[in-house]
Amino acid sequence: MASSFNVHDADGYDQIMGRWSRKLAPLFIDFAGIADGERVLDVGCGTGSLAFALSRFPGLGEITAIDFSPVFVEAVTRRNTDPRITVRQADACALPFEDGAFDRAFALLVLHFVPDPGKAISEMRRVVRPGGMVAAVVWDHLGGMPGMRMMVDTVAALGEPGRQLRSLYCFQPMMQPGEMKRAFVEQGLADVTETELMIRMDYQNFDDYWAPISAGEGPLGKYMATLDSQERMLTDAAMRDAYEAGRTDGPRSFANVAWAVKGIVQ
Repeated sequence: MASSFNVHDADGYDQIMGRWSRKLAPLFIDFAGIADGERVLDVGCGTGSLAFALSRFPGLGEITAIDFSPVFVEAVTRRNTDPRITVRQADACALPFEDGAFDRAFALLVLHFVPDPGKAISEMRRVVRPGGMVAAVVWDHLGGMPGMRMMVDTVAALGEPGRQLRSLYCFQPMMQPGEMKRAFVEQGLADVTETELMIRMDYQNFDDYWAPISAGEGPLGKYMATLDSQERMLTDAAMRDAYEAGRTDGPRSFANVAWAVKGIVQ
């Protein structure tokens, strides 16, 4: 079951999101918890932000990372130096593991890109032993990502395609308050709790912010790839104006909030 995430190049993804998921991963691990000797599954590993953050804990037993994209699987395999980490291509909605194979299953910035997030949560629950933990975190696109809202609000002001992008972006699955928590409860997880995690996205200048999006990475980059040359010029100029906000180009910092949920397998 294909992901709706758009990726061409692992380095491009790192610039648009990987560098921020690396900041979010330790906060997510603190929330979800781990223990010595455990087997942990990283569902939708991307370029390895969570798997490599987990590898900093010497007591962990095994770390298995899966992703639907061969681009990501190749990148994590190439970068990995920890023998506890294994990487394979797999579908979050059809995990190729036996029931109860792991102590914990985590999904970092994944469920909003899965066509059937309820099925993915069900699969994570299935492959975790009774008493084990399932946890996930997603960005709050509507109310918690001002740096990205800056783009979708700007292109929405330029025309109907931009308004359609904004509607899709702001209301992806699992992003509304309580939505992912309800999904965990519906999939039979117990003691389900939800919290907010926050990091800051710090950019050196406009190009640092805009280059990967303009190059076509991620869901916002996918929109850029649909524009003709004149539309791209208008969008580039409008985005530069929005980023600079009447000041000279330079560093900008945006607070970003994510919803995190965890539950126990019964």
